[in-house]
Amino acid sequence: MTQVTIKDLALNLGLSTSTISRALRNHPDINIETKKLVRAAALKLGYEPNIVARNLKTKYSNQIGIIIPEIKHDFFSKAISGIEEVAYNAGFTVIVSQSNEDEEREKINTNALYLHRVAGFIVSLSQTTQNIDHFKILIEKGVKIVFFDRVWEEDDLYKVVIDDFKASKDAVSHLISKGNRRIVHLAGPQILQNCRGRFEGYKEALEEAGIPFDENLVLHGGMHEDDGLKSIKQLIAQNIEFDSIFAVNDPVAVGATLYLKKMGIEIPGKVSIVGFSNNPITEYMSPSLTTIEQPAYEMGKKAAEVLISLIKGEDGFPEKKITLETNLIEREST
Repeated sequence: MTQVTIKDLALNLGLSTSTISRALRNHPDINIETKKLVRAAALKLGYEPNIVARNLKTKYSNQIGIIIPEIKHDFFSKAISGIEEVAYNAGFTVIVSQSNEDEEREKINTNALYLHRVAGFIVSLSQTTQNIDHFKILIEKGVKIVFFDRVWEEDDLYKVVIDDFKASKDAVSHLISKGNRRIVHLAGPQILQNCRGRFEGYKEALEEAGIPFDENLVLHGGMHEDDGLKSIKQLIAQNIEFDSIFAVNDPVAVGATLYLKKMGIEIPGKVSIVGFSNNPITEYMSPSLTTIEQPAYEMGKKAAEVLISLIKGEDGFPEKKITLETNLIEREST
Protein backbone atom coordinates (compact mmCIF):
# COMPACT_ATOMS: atom_id res chain seq x y z
CA MET A 1 0.00 0.00 0.00
CA THR A 2 1.38 3.40 -1.02
CA GLN A 3 2.03 5.78 1.87
CA VAL A 4 -0.17 8.87 1.89
CA THR A 5 1.84 12.09 1.64
CA ILE A 6 1.22 15.78 2.27
CA LYS A 7 0.89 16.20 -1.52
CA ASP A 8 -1.96 13.66 -1.50
CA LEU A 9 -3.75 15.61 1.24
CA ALA A 10 -3.24 18.86 -0.67
CA LEU A 11 -4.74 17.40 -3.86
CA ASN A 12 -7.65 15.90 -1.94
CA LEU A 13 -8.54 19.17 -0.19
CA GLY A 14 -7.53 21.65 -2.89
CA LEU A 15 -5.02 23.35 -0.57
CA SER A 16 -1.32 24.08 -0.90
CA THR A 17 1.22 21.68 0.60
CA SER A 18 2.53 24.49 2.81
CA THR A 19 -0.96 25.05 4.25
CA ILE A 20 -1.35 21.30 4.90
CA SER A 21 2.06 21.16 6.57
CA ARG A 22 1.40 24.13 8.84
CA ALA A 23 -2.07 22.86 9.76
CA LEU A 24 -0.63 19.49 10.81
CA ARG A 25 1.97 21.31 12.92
CA ASN A 26 -0.74 23.41 14.60
CA HIS A 27 0.78 26.62 13.24
CA PRO A 28 -0.98 29.75 14.62
CA ASP A 29 -1.30 31.27 11.12
CA ILE A 30 -3.77 28.55 10.11
CA ASN A 31 -7.37 29.00 11.29
CA ILE A 32 -9.06 26.38 13.46
CA GLU A 33 -11.56 25.23 10.81
CA THR A 34 -8.80 24.53 8.29
CA LYS A 35 -6.84 22.61 10.91
CA LYS A 36 -9.89 20.47 11.68
CA LEU A 37 -10.47 19.85 7.97
CA VAL A 38 -6.86 18.80 7.40
CA ARG A 39 -6.74 16.54 10.46
CA ALA A 40 -9.99 14.84 9.48
CA ALA A 41 -8.66 14.17 5.97
CA ALA A 42 -5.34 12.90 7.37
CA LEU A 43 -7.21 10.48 9.61
CA LYS A 44 -9.53 9.31 6.84
CA LEU A 45 -6.76 8.75 4.31
CA GLY A 46 -4.35 7.21 6.84
CA TYR A 47 -1.65 9.87 6.64
CA GLU A 48 1.34 9.34 8.96
CA PRO A 49 4.01 12.03 9.30
CA ASN A 50 7.58 11.22 8.33
CA ILE A 51 9.25 12.06 11.64
CA VAL A 52 12.75 11.35 10.38
CA ALA A 53 12.38 13.74 7.45
CA ARG A 54 10.92 16.42 9.66
CA ASN A 55 13.75 16.10 12.18
CA LEU A 56 16.35 16.43 9.42
CA LYS A 57 14.62 19.55 8.12
CA THR A 58 14.21 21.33 11.46
CA LYS A 59 17.37 19.89 13.15
CA TYR A 60 15.30 18.82 16.17
CA SER A 61 12.38 16.51 16.83
CA ASN A 62 8.95 17.71 17.90
CA GLN A 63 8.92 15.76 21.18
CA ILE A 64 9.87 16.90 24.67
CA GLY A 65 10.80 14.41 27.37
CA ILE A 66 9.48 15.02 30.89
CA ILE A 67 10.89 13.22 33.93
CA ILE A 68 9.12 13.73 37.25
CA PRO A 69 9.07 11.85 40.57
CA GLU A 70 5.34 11.02 40.57
CA ILE A 71 2.42 11.64 38.25
CA LYS A 72 -0.11 11.08 41.06
CA HIS A 73 1.18 14.12 42.99
CA ASP A 74 -1.12 17.06 42.19
CA PHE A 75 1.81 19.46 41.95
CA PHE A 76 3.44 17.48 39.16
CA SER A 77 0.14 16.88 37.38
CA LYS A 78 -0.41 20.63 37.22
CA ALA A 79 3.16 21.21 36.05
CA ILE A 80 2.68 18.68 33.23
CA SER A 81 -0.49 20.52 32.17
CA GLY A 82 1.47 23.77 31.97
CA ILE A 83 4.25 22.14 29.96
CA GLU A 84 1.80 20.48 27.58
CA GLU A 85 -0.10 23.73 26.97
CA VAL A 86 3.02 25.59 25.87
CA ALA A 87 4.39 22.62 23.94
CA TYR A 88 1.15 22.07 22.01
CA ASN A 89 0.91 25.72 20.97
CA ALA A 90 4.53 25.57 19.76
CA GLY A 91 3.96 22.40 17.72
CA PHE A 92 5.59 19.98 20.18
CA THR A 93 4.27 16.87 21.89
CA VAL A 94 5.42 15.50 25.25
CA ILE A 95 6.50 12.11 26.57
CA VAL A 96 6.10 11.76 30.34
CA SER A 97 7.99 9.31 32.54
CA GLN A 98 8.17 9.03 36.32
CA SER A 99 11.15 8.03 38.44
CA ASN A 100 9.01 6.89 41.39
CA GLU A 101 11.57 8.65 43.59
CA ASP A 102 14.28 6.23 42.43
CA GLU A 103 17.61 7.46 41.02
CA GLU A 104 18.27 4.33 38.96
CA ARG A 105 14.86 4.53 37.34
CA GLU A 106 15.50 8.22 36.64
CA LYS A 107 18.71 7.23 34.81
CA ILE A 108 16.92 4.52 32.80
CA ASN A 109 14.16 6.96 31.78
CA THR A 110 16.74 9.57 30.80
CA ASN A 111 18.58 7.13 28.54
CA ALA A 112 15.35 5.82 27.00
CA LEU A 113 14.12 9.32 26.15
CA TYR A 114 17.52 10.27 24.73
CA LEU A 115 17.51 7.20 22.48
CA HIS A 116 14.00 8.22 21.42
CA ARG A 117 15.65 11.42 20.16
CA VAL A 118 13.55 13.90 22.11
CA ALA A 119 14.31 17.54 21.39
CA GLY A 120 15.03 18.27 25.06
CA PHE A 121 14.20 17.45 28.67
CA ILE A 122 12.20 19.03 31.48
CA VAL A 123 13.19 17.42 34.77
CA SER A 124 12.30 17.39 38.45
CA LEU A 125 14.74 15.23 40.40
CA SER A 126 13.88 12.20 42.53
CA GLN A 127 14.40 12.38 46.28
CA THR A 128 17.15 9.72 46.05
CA THR A 129 19.23 11.35 43.29
CA GLN A 130 22.81 11.63 44.58
CA ASN A 131 24.27 13.37 41.52
CA ILE A 132 23.20 14.46 38.05
CA ASP A 133 26.04 13.00 35.99
CA HIS A 134 23.48 11.27 33.75
CA PHE A 135 22.12 14.70 32.81
CA LYS A 136 25.51 16.41 32.58
CA ILE A 137 26.67 13.87 29.99
CA LEU A 138 23.72 14.81 27.78
CA ILE A 139 24.23 18.54 28.33
CA GLU A 140 27.86 18.13 27.17
CA LYS A 141 26.48 16.49 24.02
CA GLY A 142 24.35 19.57 23.36
CA VAL A 143 21.04 18.25 24.70
CA LYS A 144 18.84 21.02 26.12
CA ILE A 145 17.61 20.41 29.70
CA VAL A 146 15.55 22.61 32.02
CA PHE A 147 15.04 21.62 35.67
CA PHE A 148 12.09 22.72 37.80
CA ASP A 149 11.10 22.59 41.49
CA ARG A 150 13.61 19.89 42.52
CA VAL A 151 16.78 21.20 40.92
CA TRP A 152 20.54 20.86 41.26
CA GLU A 153 22.34 23.85 42.75
CA GLU A 154 24.73 24.80 39.97
CA ASP A 155 24.75 28.20 38.33
CA ASP A 156 25.17 26.97 34.75
CA LEU A 157 21.95 24.94 34.70
CA TYR A 158 18.59 26.23 33.47
CA LYS A 159 15.99 26.00 36.24
CA VAL A 160 12.56 27.26 37.24
CA VAL A 161 11.99 27.42 40.99
CA ILE A 162 10.35 29.26 43.85
CA ASP A 163 12.11 30.81 46.84
CA ASP A 164 11.65 27.87 49.21
CA PHE A 165 13.55 29.66 51.98
CA LYS A 166 11.28 32.71 51.93
CA ALA A 167 8.08 30.70 51.49
CA SER A 168 8.79 28.45 54.49
CA LYS A 169 9.89 31.43 56.56
CA ASP A 170 6.53 33.04 55.78
CA ALA A 171 4.73 29.85 56.81
CA VAL A 172 6.52 29.55 60.15
CA SER A 173 6.22 33.28 60.84
CA HIS A 174 2.47 32.86 60.34
CA LEU A 175 2.40 30.13 63.00
CA ILE A 176 4.43 32.32 65.35
CA SER A 177 2.03 35.23 64.81
CA LYS A 178 -0.74 32.97 66.15
CA GLY A 179 1.14 32.53 69.42
CA ASN A 180 2.81 29.19 68.65
CA ARG A 181 6.29 28.51 70.06
CA ARG A 182 6.78 24.73 69.96
CA ILE A 183 6.74 24.39 66.19
CA VAL A 184 7.45 20.99 64.65
CA HIS A 185 9.03 20.78 61.22
CA LEU A 186 8.27 17.62 59.27
CA ALA A 187 11.23 17.94 56.92
CA GLY A 188 11.85 16.25 53.60
CA PRO A 189 15.06 14.58 52.37
CA GLN A 190 17.87 17.08 52.76
CA ILE A 191 19.51 15.85 49.59
CA LEU A 192 16.84 17.86 47.78
CA GLN A 193 17.55 21.57 47.32
CA ASN A 194 13.95 22.62 47.95
CA CYS A 195 13.72 20.61 51.20
CA ARG A 196 16.94 22.21 52.45
CA GLY A 197 15.56 25.63 51.63
CA ARG A 198 12.37 24.95 53.59
CA PHE A 199 14.34 23.68 56.59
CA GLU A 200 16.58 26.77 56.57
CA GLY A 201 13.56 29.07 56.29
CA TYR A 202 12.01 27.33 59.29
CA LYS A 203 15.14 27.94 61.37
CA GLU A 204 15.43 31.57 60.25
CA ALA A 205 11.84 32.35 61.28
CA LEU A 206 12.48 30.90 64.74
CA GLU A 207 15.71 32.86 65.13
CA GLU A 208 14.12 36.16 64.14
CA ALA A 209 11.34 35.56 66.68
CA GLY A 210 13.85 34.74 69.43
CA ILE A 211 12.65 31.13 69.69
CA PRO A 212 15.45 28.63 70.41
CA PHE A 213 15.94 25.92 67.81
CA ASP A 214 15.11 22.47 69.20
CA GLU A 215 16.34 19.56 67.11
CA ASN A 216 13.79 17.29 68.83
CA LEU A 217 11.07 19.17 66.96
CA VAL A 218 12.55 18.38 63.53
CA LEU A 219 11.75 15.00 61.99
CA HIS A 220 13.35 14.13 58.65
CA GLY A 221 11.34 11.82 56.43
CA GLY A 222 9.84 11.38 53.00
CA MET A 223 7.23 13.31 51.03
CA HIS A 224 4.09 11.16 51.44
CA GLU A 225 1.07 10.96 53.74
CA ASP A 226 2.51 7.99 55.65
CA ASP A 227 5.63 10.00 56.47
CA GLY A 228 3.57 12.70 58.19
CA LEU A 229 1.47 10.16 60.06
CA LYS A 230 4.46 8.16 61.31
CA SER A 231 6.38 11.27 62.38
CA ILE A 232 3.56 12.68 64.50
CA LYS A 233 2.87 9.25 65.96
CA GLN A 234 6.53 9.11 66.98
CA LEU A 235 6.45 12.56 68.59
CA ILE A 236 3.37 11.76 70.63
CA ALA A 237 4.81 8.39 71.72
CA GLN A 238 7.92 10.21 72.97
CA ASN A 239 5.79 12.72 74.93
CA ILE A 240 7.42 15.65 73.12
CA GLU A 241 5.27 18.75 73.55
CA PHE A 242 4.37 20.80 70.48
CA ASP A 243 1.69 23.30 69.56
CA SER A 244 2.02 23.49 65.77
CA ILE A 245 3.41 21.81 62.66
CA PHE A 246 5.02 23.07 59.48
CA ALA A 247 5.17 20.25 56.92
CA VAL A 248 7.49 20.08 53.92
CA ASN A 249 4.49 19.53 51.64
CA ASP A 250 0.73 19.00 51.70
CA PRO A 251 0.71 15.17 51.63
CA VAL A 252 2.90 15.10 54.76
CA ALA A 253 0.63 17.68 56.42
CA VAL A 254 -2.44 15.61 55.50
CA GLY A 255 -0.90 12.50 57.06
CA ALA A 256 -0.14 14.41 60.26
CA THR A 257 -3.68 15.81 60.34
CA LEU A 258 -5.23 12.36 59.99
CA TYR A 259 -3.27 10.99 62.93
CA LEU A 260 -4.03 13.98 65.17
CA LYS A 261 -7.75 13.62 64.41
CA LYS A 262 -7.54 9.90 65.13
CA MET A 263 -6.03 10.71 68.53
CA GLY A 264 -8.76 13.27 69.25
CA ILE A 265 -6.37 16.23 69.23
CA GLU A 266 -8.20 19.39 68.22
CA ILE A 267 -7.01 21.37 65.20
CA PRO A 268 -6.31 24.27 65.56
CA GLY A 269 -7.34 24.34 69.23
CA LYS A 270 -4.40 22.23 70.41
CA VAL A 271 -2.22 22.03 67.30
CA SER A 272 -2.05 24.32 64.27
CA ILE A 273 -0.81 23.03 60.91
CA VAL A 274 0.65 24.57 57.75
CA GLY A 275 1.38 22.60 54.59
CA PHE A 276 3.10 23.46 51.32
CA SER A 277 1.91 23.40 47.66
CA ASN A 278 -1.87 24.07 47.85
CA ASN A 279 -3.01 20.62 46.78
CA PRO A 280 -6.78 20.77 45.95
CA ILE A 281 -7.62 18.45 48.84
CA THR A 282 -6.32 21.00 51.35
CA GLU A 283 -9.29 23.29 50.71
CA TYR A 284 -11.93 20.60 51.19
CA MET A 285 -10.55 18.50 54.08
CA SER A 286 -11.76 19.17 57.61
CA PRO A 287 -10.30 21.34 58.93
CA SER A 288 -9.17 22.98 55.71
CA LEU A 289 -5.40 23.32 55.59
CA THR A 290 -3.40 26.53 55.67
CA THR A 291 -0.70 26.16 53.03
CA ILE A 292 1.80 27.83 50.74
CA GLU A 293 0.46 28.19 47.21
CA GLN A 294 3.12 26.95 44.82
CA PRO A 295 2.50 27.94 41.17
CA ALA A 296 2.86 24.46 39.65
CA TYR A 297 1.07 25.21 36.37
CA GLU A 298 3.06 28.40 35.85
CA MET A 299 6.32 26.58 36.66
CA GLY A 300 5.52 24.02 33.98
CA LYS A 301 4.67 26.71 31.44
CA LYS A 302 7.83 28.69 32.13
CA ALA A 303 10.04 25.58 31.98
CA ALA A 304 8.54 24.69 28.59
CA GLU A 305 8.98 28.25 27.30
CA VAL A 306 12.65 28.21 28.29
CA LEU A 307 13.29 24.77 26.80
CA ILE A 308 11.58 25.49 23.47
CA SER A 309 13.51 28.75 23.23
CA LEU A 310 16.76 26.81 23.75
CA ILE A 311 15.77 24.13 21.23
CA LYS A 312 15.08 26.77 18.59
CA GLY A 313 18.37 28.51 19.29
CA GLU A 314 16.76 31.66 20.62
CA ASP A 315 18.19 33.75 23.44
CA GLY A 316 15.07 35.00 25.18
CA PHE A 317 16.08 33.95 28.69
CA PRO A 318 19.43 35.52 29.68
CA GLU A 319 18.90 34.48 33.32
CA LYS A 320 19.35 30.74 33.81
CA LYS A 321 17.46 30.72 37.11
CA ILE A 322 13.85 31.88 37.06
CA THR A 323 12.14 32.31 40.44
CA LEU A 324 8.34 32.49 40.68
CA GLU A 325 6.29 33.95 43.52
CA THR A 326 4.42 32.02 46.23
CA ASN A 327 1.50 32.97 48.45
CA LEU A 328 0.38 31.96 51.95
CA ILE A 329 -3.27 30.81 52.02
CA GLU A 330 -4.74 30.91 55.52
CA ARG A 331 -7.47 28.37 56.27
CA GLU A 332 -9.04 26.65 59.28
CA SER A 333 -5.97 24.68 60.43
CA THR A 334 -4.41 27.86 61.84
